[in-house]
Amino acid sequence: MSITINLYYTGKNGSAKAFAEEMEKSGIANRIRSEKGNLGYDYFLPLNNSETVLLIDSWENQKALDVHHASPMMQEIASLREKYDLHMKAKRYISEENSEDEKFIRK
Repeated sequence: MSITINLYYTGKNGSAKAFAEEMEKSGIANRIRSEKGNLGYDYFLPLNNSETVLLIDSWENQKALDVHHASPMMQEIASLREKYDLHMKAKRYISEENSEDEKFIRK
C-alpha cells in the first residue's frame, strides 16, 4: 500500500513556478527522488491556474514518508517556501493493491 500526496503550492507573480524551478535546479528534488522509499516526486503546472504548482509526491509507506519528514532536507524546503511566500493545500491518497479500477486503465 503506497501513499501519494498532492501538494498545491500557490503564490503570486510566478513565485510557485520559481519555487519548483529552484527545487529542481538546486538538486533538492533529485535528492528526494533518491531517498529510500520514494516512488515519485514530480511538479506539474495546472492549465487553469498559473499561480499554482502541483507536486505529486509518492512513497512506499508511512515509514518512508516519516523518515523523509524527519530529514534535514525539510528545513531546506521550508526555507524555500518562505522565500517564495507560498501557501499550501494537501490531499493524501492511499493506494489499494488489486483495485477494481484496473479494468478501466488502458496500458
